Amino acid sequence: MDKTIGKVYEGNLNADGLRFGIVCSRFNEFFVSKLLGGAVDAIVRHGGSSKNIEAAWVPGSYELPFAAKKLVASGKYDAVIALGVVIQGATPHAGYINSEVSKALAQISLETGVPVIYGIITADNIEQAIERSGTKAGNKGADAGVAAIEMANLVKQLA
Repeated sequence: MDKTIGKVYEGNLNADGLRFGIVCSRFNEFFVSKLLGGAVDAIVRHGGSSKNIEAAWVPGSYELPFAAKKLVASGKYDAVIALGVVIQGATPHAGYINSEVSKALAQISLETGVPVIYGIITADNIEQAIERSGTKAGNKGADAGVAAIEMANLVKQLA
């Protein structure tokens, strides 16, 4: 850290007392359930309570921003996590989904001041999805859970 800076704001990784909403895509549910497990495990391992975590399931990744906005609007959560898996196919469809969903989730955060964490795997193939949902490359749901904890705490500091 630079000692010449007067004050540094930084979120910590203590989930005690924080409330989380998680919105999950049912499409590619096999992978998304692993991401959900990783997110919940990360929150609980960092002092959070599973009783303070609620999940909503939507048909596909394209519907994640809508449900995330509803969760944020409820005022019940310190952070919301969006979990999904989009696997590239033979058409450009996946690229359109990924682009629109990432922009929409970011916009919800910016408009509301509630962190909405992007926990969506954008894979070229099934092997990459497997690697990122709990095997070689870790669990991106757990990464999203940790990011949600840190951002929720940072928001409290900046308030």
